[in-house]
Amino acid sequence: MNTTRRYFGTDGIRGTANTSPMTVEVAQKLGQAAGLHFRRGAHRHRVVVGKDTRLSGYMIECALVAGFLSAGMDVTLVGPMPTPAIAMLTRSLRADLGVMISASHNPFGDNGIKLFGPDGFKLSDREETTIEALMGADLSSRLASPSEIGRASRLNDAAGRYVEHAKASFPRGRRLDGLKIVIDCAHGAAYRVAPTALWELGADVIRIGCAPDGVNINEGCGSTHPESLCEAVVAHGADLGIALDGDADRMLLADETGRLIDGDQIIGLIARSWAAQARLATPSVVATVMSNMGLERFLSSLGLDLVRTAVGDRYVVERMREGGANLGGEQSGHVVLSDFATTGDGLVAALQVLAVLIEDGRPASEVCSVFTPFPQKLKNIRFAGPSPLKLPDVEAARDAIVARLGDGGRLVLRESGTEPLVRVMVEAEDAAIVEAAVDDMCAAIQNACVPA
Repeated sequence: MNTTRRYFGTDGIRGTANTSPMTVEVAQKLGQAAGLHFRRGAHRHRVVVGKDTRLSGYMIECALVAGFLSAGMDVTLVGPMPTPAIAMLTRSLRADLGVMISASHNPFGDNGIKLFGPDGFKLSDREETTIEALMGADLSSRLASPSEIGRASRLNDAAGRYVEHAKASFPRGRRLDGLKIVIDCAHGAAYRVAPTALWELGADVIRIGCAPDGVNINEGCGSTHPESLCEAVVAHGADLGIALDGDADRMLLADETGRLIDGDQIIGLIARSWAAQARLATPSVVATVMSNMGLERFLSSLGLDLVRTAVGDRYVVERMREGGANLGGEQSGHVVLSDFATTGDGLVAALQVLAVLIEDGRPASEVCSVFTPFPQKLKNIRFAGPSPLKLPDVEAARDAIVARLGDGGRLVLRESGTEPLVRVMVEAEDAAIVEAAVDDMCAAIQNACVPA
């Protein structure tokens, strides 16, 4: 089997809209290839298709639908919905495949396509590679006959189904009455469902980033630009602020003072709460190499292990499934709670934090700061040509810095999955050591490789 991956990256297919690979032609080929791959058995096959609020979503959606219909799959359209909602609906509706059209936290000019299997989980690398091979093949003899072409329909109650699903994750009998919450939906996929769920649970909801126009998704708002959320929390005297990204699979919080609460603190808070309630499936939590050492030491104080993976929520989920863990996530705000979802779900994770706030009775500034993070710095180095990470001088510099940091710090080097960048991250207990190590590593990379 051809293992070359021309289209799929670390999280589905992504790129600038109307430019390869995010073109009508590629989307239609993907619909045909994925449709044929997931046609298994004699039943009527179904694919659930959702999207965020990008203008290009209309174009990609139509092309995908055409491909699926020509492969003989029925299509259920749900319109703008969070990524975790598509994963949930794929399972709930017993569909054969789920598709989310979104570039997540990227600017509006980008778009992407994520695929979910019938179990609601993102596809494995192997399945994506198989679909890519089909995209490059002549499928004309395998497409549906005129009488077997699929039908497209719209599921009008999709939003209501997801709202009820999210509310069901909140402790039974509890309410949000008396809490004022600012919700920033990044003008993205959750602009209707997230405020609705919070309001129905009793909160006084202040909405920002909830007026999408096709081009303002993630623009100066949401989890990638949380400054407006922090300001709004203070201005409205709110108890908590919630910032989602464009497809609502990640979120960050702001306490009542406007201080930002990142994914590591959220994971630590939920881990402590669930451990006390004996709700953790294993004595471990899964996170990526980017999570702070402060989180690792905090979890250790609770008798829990931190299992690290490569960057990307799909790798977190894979490791959770392998080890049976039910809590994992990323510093960036992906929080995966497998009791409720098969992928990161910003709204459901926020509701778990709100449940702790209600139980504890203290302000978010006191409850949500569960550990003191190590000083950490991330710097990107752009390069041209082949990866510099295997160059002898770079490897020597890496080894020297790792030895210098010892057990009191970490160096993480990784290439971006979408750009010619090397990301250099260092953390240690001493900020001066962090600064020096980052500068030395970046200088070694710049001196060893061809400049961009």
